[in-house]
Amino acid sequence: MLAKIQKWGNNQGLCITKALLADAQINVGDDVNVAAKDGFLIVTPAQRSRRKYNLKDLVAIIPKGYQVKETDWGKPVGNEVW
Repeated sequence: MLAKIQKWGNNQGLCITKALLADAQINVGDDVNVAAKDGFLIVTPAQRSRRKYNLKDLVAIIPKGYQVKETDWGKPVGNEVW
């Protein structure tokens, strides 16, 4: 596929087709890593560090007898209302 680097404001950009993104398993809005190596641009999906959590599993690890206590965050410093 032949493409052209274009100026977008103060940056330069490259338009990537939907089919090419699908082949690379990248979606609009995804974070990507961009690197240059030996004169080539390499675009790879960023590693996703988010894991799926299950509420029941998270509650199960709360220590027995745990008591919730109120935390004093100090006096208001802006327009917040306490």
